[in-house]
Amino acid sequence: MLKSLLSAMTLALAGLGLGVTATPAMAATDTVSVSGAAHCDSTDGTWVVQWTVANPHPDSGTVDKLAMDPEPQAVPDADPETVLADGTVLYRRLSSGAPSRMIFMTVLPGTATSASVSFNVLGKTFRDKNVRGSVDLSGGCKPDQQPCTAGAFHHTFQVTEGRATATVTLDEGVTLCHPQPVTLVSYFAPRPQFSVPQYVFDQTTVTVDNDHPTADLQIAVPDCNTQVDMFFGGADDVISEITENGPRYGDRKLGSGSGPGSRSSGPDGWYNGGDKGCRQPQVQPVSACDGSIAVNLSNDGELSRYPVEFTVEAGGTSRAVTVAPGEGDTVTVPAGVGSVTVSAEGMPTRTFSWERPEDCTPPAATVAADCDTVTVTVTLPEDSMPTDARISYAGEEKTLPVKPGASGTVSFPLSTASESTASVTFPGLDIPPLTATVEAPSDCDTPGGSNGGGSNGGSPSPGISSPTTPPVDEGGSGGGLPVTGAAAGTIAGGAAVLLIAGVVAFVLARRRRITFTA
Repeated sequence: MLKSLLSAMTLALAGLGLGVTATPAMAATDTVSVSGAAHCDSTDGTWVVQWTVANPHPDSGTVDKLAMDPEPQAVPDADPETVLADGTVLYRRLSSGAPSRMIFMTVLPGTATSASVSFNVLGKTFRDKNVRGSVDLSGGCKPDQQPCTAGAFHHTFQVTEGRATATVTLDEGVTLCHPQPVTLVSYFAPRPQFSVPQYVFDQTTVTVDNDHPTADLQIAVPDCNTQVDMFFGGADDVISEITENGPRYGDRKLGSGSGPGSRSSGPDGWYNGGDKGCRQPQVQPVSACDGSIAVNLSNDGELSRYPVEFTVEAGGTSRAVTVAPGEGDTVTVPAGVGSVTVSAEGMPTRTFSWERPEDCTPPAATVAADCDTVTVTVTLPEDSMPTDARISYAGEEKTLPVKPGASGTVSFPLSTASESTASVTFPGLDIPPLTATVEAPSDCDTPGGSNGGGSNGGSPSPGISSPTTPPVDEGGSGGGLPVTGAAAGTIAGGAAVLLIAGVVAFVLARRRRITFTA
């Protein structure tokens, strides 16, 4: 529109050809004058101001010290003869004596409320200073209102390195009737292809409107199988769980071939992929003092959104245990079944065996001796695992099966040696052996004789103590063979108690317990 006006004005100037006519009022002016007129260009909402400059002098003049308020907008490809500027030549008056008239155009923003111009004109025979003109632009100038639409858009969409990014832009020249929300959402998925159920991982919503025609979106994507969707709609339209027969985004996804999503051109606004399941199975074995193993199974990691099926194998038996997301179960493997193997999708297969906890109550062994016999009594605590006690004395070895909370006793003939050693080992408990030095009583003439009422002494090994009541020999005071060990000292009586320290670990958890039977 503006270029056509300027072209028309140029033609008008050409038509003047120094033969411009003037009204008598113009002819009566004896100095250069300027007047203005304006109209609103509704195609783009700008003011087009026409300045008419009249020169009544017999000589041409040159414009100098031009000032315009506000500063006019640049017009691409404008004819220089239509632009008023310093150095512009104003033609002399006509031969009839009427002033010459030249028309110049300026373009101002539609928000301008007035326009003014001032300049000097320098001629050979005159100097006109401070030539001024102004135009009232009150009321403003706005472009014609375009019919609003549901909108046409174009977009980008990409999923890479744990992020989903997108940009949505309103097409140029489109006016929206209403703001348009756009949402980008990512999901946990059971497989890299479309499958259900799916659960929301991250989401964001932006709004495109006439004042904000472009919007950027970015969300995180889980480090496992996932689905990402970009659709026309707000946060309230997000499907928190996508199920077999539940709602779908359908053709609301940007880039769809039909429906609302087809209003935006660009790549498919959806993605399915991933290289591992959204599960984080873990296993933690806890050995108990009774020889059992509590196999703790869990599925409560940050990415755990689907059930995990664990396989527990022990003693030739296999058991499948399914653990729901965010939950845990415990499989109890009884003592004596050997190693345990646990496997599940998403974790390496683990194999482990029972290990005695350090704080288990230790077993006890009592050694008593008289002139004929050495007697060893072994006692297991209630929470111990059943085991065999292997007892050695004077070159002879005996095996004694002992149950938890019970005692067992074995006897050996007193050695004829002046000093001998008794030891007790527990092969199934992984603890060091108990040892004690047994000395023949000094008042026994021969093995099996009376001790004559004398007392005996010896040096116990670490953890050895005497019983409260020593054996009583016929016709004499309490007496017996001393039990000695690495520590120095003498113990009274004819018996000693051997103790081993240990530790048992108890792990308490709110878990369903499953008894694993061999």
